[in-house]
Amino acid sequence: MWKAEKQELTKKFHFQEIDRVIEFPNSGNRGKYMEYHVRIKSSDNANGTVELTVLGRFLESLEVENKYPHIVGYFKESEGEGPRFKPKYLEIRKVATIEEFWLFLNALDI
Repeated sequence: MWKAEKQELTKKFHFQEIDRVIEFPNSGNRGKYMEYHVRIKSSDNANGTVELTVLGRFLESLEVENKYPHIVGYFKESEGEGPRFKPKYLEIRKVATIEEFWLFLNALDI
């Protein structure tokens, strides 16, 4: 995995129904999206918990699988945390499958 603390994370996706933010590093991921290394956190992140994981593992988790469709917002910047979390969405999509999320990533050239 990459050293997230030394690398600015600018590609972020907010899964609104489950309140999870996926952060992609600027570099280091190649190949299939399922194998990309990402950071997962709650938008409020009150306890500072950040999970470093593989994207496929997160997307195939029961937390994600059992809640389709998802409203997913793509953003680079946000303000505040918790109830004050306010991302500046560049694009929002409703995704009903993992494949639709891959299409979203492709459209944004992730």
